[in-house]
Amino acid sequence: MIVKKDLPACPVATTVGLIGNKWKLLILRDVLAGPRRFGELLKSLEGISQKVLTDNLRAMEADELLKRKVYPEVPPRVEYSLSDLGESMRPIFRQLEEWGLDYKSKLAS
Repeated sequence: MIVKKDLPACPVATTVGLIGNKWKLLILRDVLAGPRRFGELLKSLEGISQKVLTDNLRAMEADELLKRKVYPEVPPRVEYSLSDLGESMRPIFRQLEEWGLDYKSKLAS
């Protein structure tokens, strides 16, 4: 979790600090489509270990980008979804997607 006193002066550096690793970006990409269970995320993120996924989910929850909901069932069921703060990143991801599609089309030309 980033503490206010530890935030960089640059707002871009703040954003990169919150979502600037490969796995956090891909976790957000998946959760943008709707709530996801741990196992679903593990399967969709090829190459990630359980420990790395757990660490990233915990960090994103601590940074208030994700919400974790535990259902009182046996075995326990846990879902991750976007918090309001995480939801506010949706337009940024739309722009990243549009830019990526544009870049791919330019390469194909």
